[in-house]
Amino acid sequence: MVTAAWVGVGTAAGALGAWQLATSDSGGAAHSRPLDEGAVERALAATPPESHSPSKPPSTTPSKPSKTPAERSTLRFTGGTATVECRADGTVYLVSWSPADGFHIDEDVERGPGAVAHLEAEPSDDDERDDLPYEIRCGEDGQPRARVVADADD
Repeated sequence: MVTAAWVGVGTAAGALGAWQLATSDSGGAAHSRPLDEGAVERALAATPPESHSPSKPPSTTPSKPSKTPAERSTLRFTGGTATVECRADGTVYLVSWSPADGFHIDEDVERGPGAVAHLEAEPSDDDERDDLPYEIRCGEDGQPRARVVADADD
């Protein structure tokens, strides 16, 4: 009789869990789906830019507001993608980056802000393909440009 009670409780708990998953909102981890590019861009646009580095204390002097907000763009290059801000003062800032399949991004990223930002896409099969060091700048049209430069490690 005790075994039958345990089986009954286990069955009821399993049925309740299955019912909750089937009727729950799609925001749960069991129902999460990847975002499309438009949804990512909307989420990034709604996210305020970093105001300070976590390792540095916040500045006590107010910063001068820029004349126009920074323009964020998604930049695609062999080895991955990057979200880049071309700022009103002509500087570039790498907001985020992601490697393409078969690559990883070297940890020595120079994200800016500055005249130039640097990152390096390294193939996962290190012996067959060369590393791709990139220099990223903002063009006169306010759009980011990436170009492969000589590898400083060679």
